Amino acid sequence: MPTIILTLIPSEVFFTEKYFLGIDVGSVSTDLVVSNGNGKILSKLYLRTQGRPVKALTDGLKLMRRELGGIDISGVGTTGSGRQLAGIITGADIVKNEITAHAAAAKRLVPGVRTILEIGGQDSKIIFLKDGVVTDFAMNTVCAAGTGSFLDRQAERLGIPIERFGEYALRSKNPTRIAGRCAVFAESDMIHKQQTGHSTEDIVAGLCRALVRNYLNNLAKCKEICEP
Repeated sequence: MPTIILTLIPSEVFFTEKYFLGIDVGSVSTDLVVSNGNGKILSKLYLRTQGRPVKALTDGLKLMRRELGGIDISGVGTTGSGRQLAGIITGADIVKNEITAHAAAAKRLVPGVRTILEIGGQDSKIIFLKDGVVTDFAMNTVCAAGTGSFLDRQAERLGIPIERFGEYALRSKNPTRIAGRCAVFAESDMIHKQQTGHSTEDIVAGLCRALVRNYLNNLAKCKEICEP
Protein backbone atom coordinates (compact mmCIF):
# COMPACT_ATOMS: atom_id res chain seq x y z
CA MET A 1 0.00 0.00 0.00
CA PRO A 2 1.56 3.34 -1.00
CA THR A 3 2.24 6.02 1.58
CA ILE A 4 -0.66 8.48 1.41
CA ILE A 5 -1.02 11.88 3.02
CA LEU A 6 -4.31 13.65 2.27
CA THR A 7 -5.30 17.06 3.56
CA LEU A 8 -8.78 18.41 2.88
CA ILE A 9 -10.43 21.76 3.54
CA PRO A 10 -14.04 20.99 2.52
CA SER A 11 -15.64 24.29 3.52
CA GLU A 12 -13.99 26.06 0.58
CA VAL A 13 -15.96 23.96 -1.88
CA PHE A 14 -19.06 26.00 -1.20
CA PHE A 15 -17.55 29.43 -1.78
CA THR A 16 -15.86 29.32 -5.18
CA GLU A 17 -16.94 28.43 -8.68
CA LYS A 18 -13.77 27.40 -10.47
CA TYR A 19 -11.35 24.72 -9.38
CA PHE A 20 -7.97 23.75 -10.76
CA LEU A 21 -5.99 20.53 -10.47
CA GLY A 22 -2.20 20.47 -10.31
CA ILE A 23 -0.28 17.20 -10.68
CA ASP A 24 3.40 16.47 -10.08
CA VAL A 25 4.42 12.93 -11.02
CA GLY A 26 7.96 12.23 -9.88
CA SER A 27 10.11 9.15 -9.55
CA VAL A 28 9.59 8.97 -5.78
CA SER A 29 6.23 10.64 -5.15
CA THR A 30 3.08 11.69 -6.96
CA ASP A 31 1.45 14.86 -5.67
CA LEU A 32 -1.96 16.32 -6.47
CA VAL A 33 -3.50 19.60 -5.37
CA VAL A 34 -6.88 21.21 -6.02
CA SER A 35 -7.17 24.98 -5.63
CA ASN A 36 -9.73 27.65 -6.38
CA GLY A 37 -9.35 30.62 -8.70
CA ASN A 38 -7.60 32.63 -5.98
CA GLY A 39 -4.97 29.97 -5.42
CA LYS A 40 -6.51 28.79 -2.15
CA ILE A 41 -5.74 25.10 -1.62
CA LEU A 42 -8.83 22.96 -1.11
CA SER A 43 -7.18 19.57 -0.99
CA LYS A 44 -3.68 18.15 -1.39
CA LEU A 45 -2.44 14.61 -1.70
CA TYR A 46 0.99 12.97 -1.45
CA LEU A 47 1.61 9.31 -2.25
CA ARG A 48 4.55 7.15 -3.26
CA THR A 49 4.97 6.49 -6.97
CA GLN A 50 6.70 3.14 -6.31
CA GLY A 51 7.71 2.75 -9.95
CA ARG A 52 4.06 2.72 -11.09
CA PRO A 53 3.18 6.28 -12.09
CA VAL A 54 -0.08 5.37 -13.84
CA LYS A 55 -1.41 3.52 -10.80
CA ALA A 56 -0.23 6.24 -8.42
CA LEU A 57 -1.96 8.90 -10.50
CA THR A 58 -5.22 7.01 -10.96
CA ASP A 59 -5.30 6.13 -7.25
CA GLY A 60 -4.72 9.78 -6.42
CA LEU A 61 -7.49 10.97 -8.72
CA LYS A 62 -9.92 8.48 -7.19
CA LEU A 63 -9.06 9.65 -3.68
CA MET A 64 -9.49 13.28 -4.69
CA ARG A 65 -12.86 12.59 -6.27
CA ARG A 66 -14.02 10.64 -3.23
CA GLU A 67 -13.10 13.48 -0.88
CA LEU A 68 -14.23 16.44 -2.97
CA GLY A 69 -17.27 14.92 -4.64
CA GLY A 70 -18.38 15.84 -8.13
CA ILE A 71 -16.91 19.34 -8.42
CA ASP A 72 -16.04 20.54 -11.91
CA ILE A 73 -12.36 21.06 -12.66
CA SER A 74 -11.81 24.08 -14.91
CA GLY A 75 -8.16 23.40 -15.70
CA VAL A 76 -5.41 20.83 -15.20
CA GLY A 77 -1.65 21.36 -15.15
CA THR A 78 1.06 18.72 -14.89
CA THR A 79 4.77 18.73 -14.11
CA GLY A 80 7.46 16.33 -12.93
CA SER A 81 9.33 13.59 -14.75
CA GLY A 82 6.00 11.93 -15.57
CA ARG A 83 4.31 15.14 -16.72
CA GLN A 84 3.76 14.05 -20.32
CA LEU A 85 2.13 10.79 -19.25
CA ALA A 86 0.01 12.57 -16.65
CA GLY A 87 -0.96 15.15 -19.25
CA ILE A 88 -2.23 12.49 -21.64
CA ILE A 89 -4.16 10.63 -18.93
CA THR A 90 -5.89 13.75 -17.61
CA GLY A 91 -6.14 15.75 -20.83
CA ALA A 92 -4.13 18.52 -19.17
CA ASP A 93 -4.42 22.11 -20.34
CA ILE A 94 -0.75 22.85 -19.63
CA VAL A 95 2.31 20.62 -19.25
CA LYS A 96 5.35 22.36 -17.76
CA ASN A 97 8.86 21.15 -16.95
CA GLU A 98 10.12 21.30 -13.38
CA ILE A 99 12.34 24.35 -14.01
CA THR A 100 9.35 26.45 -15.04
CA ALA A 101 7.15 25.08 -12.26
CA HIS A 102 9.76 25.69 -9.54
CA ALA A 103 10.36 29.22 -10.75
CA ALA A 104 6.65 30.08 -10.83
CA ALA A 105 6.04 28.66 -7.35
CA ALA A 106 9.13 30.26 -5.80
CA LYS A 107 8.23 33.70 -7.21
CA ARG A 108 4.77 33.42 -5.71
CA LEU A 109 5.99 32.31 -2.29
CA VAL A 110 9.21 34.34 -2.08
CA PRO A 111 9.02 37.56 -4.10
CA GLY A 112 12.43 38.54 -5.41
CA VAL A 113 13.83 35.02 -5.19
CA ARG A 114 17.17 34.65 -6.99
CA THR A 115 18.30 31.08 -6.31
CA ILE A 116 16.34 27.83 -6.09
CA LEU A 117 17.97 24.66 -4.74
CA GLU A 118 15.98 21.53 -5.52
CA ILE A 119 16.82 17.92 -4.69
CA GLY A 120 14.42 15.53 -6.38
CA GLY A 121 14.11 11.79 -6.44
CA GLN A 122 16.00 11.12 -9.66
CA ASP A 123 17.78 14.41 -10.29
CA SER A 124 18.78 17.64 -8.59
CA LYS A 125 18.62 21.19 -9.89
CA ILE A 126 19.90 24.66 -9.17
CA ILE A 127 17.96 27.52 -10.77
CA PHE A 128 18.95 31.17 -11.00
CA LEU A 129 16.49 34.01 -11.54
CA LYS A 130 16.83 37.72 -12.20
CA ASP A 131 13.82 40.01 -11.98
CA GLY A 132 11.57 36.95 -11.92
CA VAL A 133 13.04 35.40 -15.07
CA VAL A 134 15.09 32.19 -15.18
CA THR A 135 18.57 33.13 -16.41
CA ASP A 136 20.47 29.89 -15.81
CA PHE A 137 20.07 26.41 -14.37
CA ALA A 138 21.98 23.17 -13.96
CA MET A 139 20.84 19.59 -13.44
CA ASN A 140 22.48 16.49 -12.03
CA THR A 141 21.10 13.47 -13.86
CA VAL A 142 24.22 11.30 -13.80
CA CYS A 143 25.03 10.36 -10.20
CA ALA A 144 22.37 9.21 -7.72
CA ALA A 145 24.54 10.36 -4.79
CA GLY A 146 23.30 13.91 -5.31
CA THR A 147 19.59 13.08 -5.37
CA GLY A 148 16.81 12.25 -2.95
CA SER A 149 16.70 8.61 -4.00
CA PHE A 150 20.19 8.23 -2.51
CA LEU A 151 18.90 9.14 0.96
CA ASP A 152 15.74 7.11 0.38
CA ARG A 153 17.77 3.99 -0.34
CA GLN A 154 20.08 4.48 2.63
CA ALA A 155 17.12 5.09 4.94
CA GLU A 156 15.66 1.77 3.85
CA ARG A 157 18.99 0.03 4.44
CA LEU A 158 19.24 1.56 7.92
CA GLY A 159 15.64 0.67 8.73
CA ILE A 160 14.64 4.31 9.24
CA PRO A 161 11.51 5.93 7.75
CA ILE A 162 12.72 8.63 5.36
CA GLU A 163 10.31 11.03 7.09
CA ARG A 164 12.47 10.74 10.25
CA PHE A 165 15.83 11.10 8.50
CA GLY A 166 16.21 14.75 9.48
CA GLU A 167 15.32 13.98 13.09
CA TYR A 168 18.13 11.42 13.28
CA ALA A 169 20.62 13.76 11.60
CA LEU A 170 19.91 16.58 14.06
CA ARG A 171 20.62 14.26 17.00
CA SER A 172 24.14 13.57 15.72
CA LYS A 173 27.01 14.62 17.99
CA ASN A 174 29.86 13.81 15.60
CA PRO A 175 28.75 13.42 11.94
CA THR A 176 30.61 10.64 10.16
CA ARG A 177 32.58 11.54 7.05
CA ILE A 178 31.14 9.44 4.21
CA ALA A 179 32.35 9.42 0.61
CA GLY A 180 29.72 11.19 -1.47
CA ARG A 181 31.03 11.41 -5.02
CA CYS A 182 29.50 8.07 -6.02
CA ALA A 183 26.39 6.33 -4.67
CA VAL A 184 28.06 2.91 -4.82
CA PHE A 185 31.14 4.06 -2.91
CA ALA A 186 28.98 5.96 -0.42
CA GLU A 187 26.95 2.85 0.35
CA SER A 188 30.10 0.76 0.82
CA ASP A 189 31.57 3.45 3.05
CA MET A 190 28.37 3.60 5.11
CA ILE A 191 28.42 -0.16 5.68
CA HIS A 192 32.07 0.07 6.75
CA LYS A 193 31.24 2.85 9.22
CA GLN A 194 28.41 0.74 10.66
CA GLN A 195 30.81 -2.16 11.16
CA THR A 196 33.32 0.06 12.95
CA GLY A 197 30.78 1.23 15.52
CA HIS A 198 29.60 4.64 14.35
CA SER A 199 26.15 5.55 15.66
CA THR A 200 23.13 5.59 13.37
CA GLU A 201 22.62 9.30 14.06
CA ASP A 202 26.20 10.14 13.06
CA ILE A 203 25.93 8.03 9.90
CA VAL A 204 22.65 9.69 8.90
CA ALA A 205 24.15 13.14 9.42
CA GLY A 206 27.18 12.05 7.38
CA LEU A 207 24.95 10.89 4.53
CA CYS A 208 23.14 14.24 4.49
CA ARG A 209 26.43 16.11 4.39
CA ALA A 210 27.71 13.83 1.63
CA LEU A 211 24.67 14.68 -0.48
CA VAL A 212 25.22 18.41 0.10
CA ARG A 213 28.89 18.15 -0.92
CA ASN A 214 27.94 16.26 -4.06
CA TYR A 215 25.28 18.84 -4.90
CA LEU A 216 27.58 21.82 -4.40
CA ASN A 217 30.50 20.25 -6.28
CA ASN A 218 28.44 19.09 -9.26
CA LEU A 219 25.83 21.83 -9.63
CA ALA A 220 26.96 24.95 -7.80
CA LYS A 221 30.65 24.89 -8.63
CA CYS A 222 31.84 28.30 -9.88
CA LYS A 223 28.30 29.66 -9.49
CA GLU A 224 27.21 32.41 -7.14
CA ILE A 225 24.39 31.39 -4.82
CA CYS A 226 22.53 34.59 -3.97
CA GLU A 227 19.81 35.13 -1.38
CA PRO A 228 16.91 34.90 -1.24
